[in-house]
Amino acid sequence: MTGWVLDASAALALGLPDERSPAADGLANLFERGDEVRVPVLWWYEIANALATARRRDRITAADHSRLLELYRTLPVKTDALFADRAFSESSRTAAESGLSAYDAAYLELAARRGLGLATLDARLSKAAEEIGVPVWKR
Repeated sequence: MTGWVLDASAALALGLPDERSPAADGLANLFERGDEVRVPVLWWYEIANALATARRRDRITAADHSRLLELYRTLPVKTDALFADRAFSESSRTAAESGLSAYDAAYLELAARRGLGLATLDARLSKAAEEIGVPVWKR
């Protein structure tokens, strides 16, 4: 395996001060090692929404919001823009069968389709990935 799909839960733990943890800090290694890191298009919307919500709730300052937008904008991630019938159908099927949200299923579909591992801090998503043989990032 040569790369990872990075979900929003893991990515947000890299930047939001109140979500930092040793597990999240270890995710920075994915970038430091030069591993390929892919995200589905929806990742950008999830990140933008989480940062806007964090700002509205005063979890971060306006300066933090700007800094984090720039941080995520410049992360060396590759956006997988496929939204073909297969990706749509697979994500929907995976969500229905696993009990995941369609959003989380999109990360799992991308990892399975590309033969990549999944970097997530979400326990349900990790379990679903392991059940179908997708490697899950471990720090």
